[in-house]
Amino acid sequence: MKRTLLAEVRHFWHYFKMDTPLFLILMGTSAFGLLMLYSASESMNLIYKQILHFVLAIGVMLVIAQIPPYLLRRYSPYFMLFGIFLLLLVLLFGSSSGGAQRWLDLGLMRFQPSELMKIIMPIAIASILSEKTLPPKILPIVISIAAISTIVLLIARQPDLGTSLLIGASGAYVLFFSGVRIQIIRHNNWLNFGAIGAFIIGGGYIAWHYLLMAYQKKRILTMIDPSLDPLGAGYHILQSKIAIGSGGLFGKGIEQGSQSQLNFLPEHATDFIFAVIAEELGLLGVLFLLCLYGLIIWRCFVISFESEDTFSKLLGASLTLIFFTYVFVNIGMVSGLLPVVGVPLPLISYGGSSLITLFASFGIIMSIRKHKTPSYLSQF
Repeated sequence: MKRTLLAEVRHFWHYFKMDTPLFLILMGTSAFGLLMLYSASESMNLIYKQILHFVLAIGVMLVIAQIPPYLLRRYSPYFMLFGIFLLLLVLLFGSSSGGAQRWLDLGLMRFQPSELMKIIMPIAIASILSEKTLPPKILPIVISIAAISTIVLLIARQPDLGTSLLIGASGAYVLFFSGVRIQIIRHNNWLNFGAIGAFIIGGGYIAWHYLLMAYQKKRILTMIDPSLDPLGAGYHILQSKIAIGSGGLFGKGIEQGSQSQLNFLPEHATDFIFAVIAEELGLLGVLFLLCLYGLIIWRCFVISFESEDTFSKLLGASLTLIFFTYVFVNIGMVSGLLPVVGVPLPLISYGGSSLITLFASFGIIMSIRKHKTPSYLSQF
């Protein structure tokens, strides 16, 4: 008997290992992003390019969803070595733009290896920490911290402090989910709290005077008081706050935002597109977007915690928390609560490399959902 069209579609869907709820939420959020991108830019050419980015990103997600998690774990040391090699190439031969040396020029395109490390880092650390029972022993923890520190320093030298801290956080999240605990506060007394406070103040002093560059200090000062440089470093934040505040409850309507349509708001199609959403759709539009993000995070955590092996649990949960971090940092940055670090709003901002990296992480989560790791392979 011939299979019906619905049966063929189901067979095709199952073959590509797609989690239907997560895929539908991703597509819905992406469609909303295209609508807001058009409203922010009023450029169909930009929309066509972003659609091409989405097609490529979905293709990457489909391919990665076919790779069983145990293979990612088995080859994770090679991934890490390859990533470090690319970062060294960037420092030696990378192309520069805007005072930063972050790209490798491949002729037809420029490639930013730090984007690749957003995926490699959690894979490698999850592989290290899942070798034995949890919580991990001291040796895997030391190896993990050494690997995280190496990558963070290599990226910070480009310089790209924001990306280096986010990638460092992606490794730290794996440590967190593995059950690592720092036993500093053994008793609730003022001495321990004083020691922690002194450590934070001392670390901040060293970072401010010896690690941070002039433009990074300026970003922090601008976050505290944008009026210090209203036509310079503080301009982005001031215009963003005006856009967010003027949206009110219901917003001004699609393509009716004065800050974005009259180009008062810089980077309104990329890093500051959240301000466009707040101005044109108001608080209700913002809550709608946050609900979409909440559904994505909920579904990814469900998939991660229902997986059968430790590596998949650690990797899936850390990738989910990384996604949340990007959302939190972008909204905090646009709202003036965090320094401007150039983090795009996931699934909404215009861009190709970050979108492909993001969908690659969702491809891994799709793989965790559909691939059941055989017991005889779980030790490899």
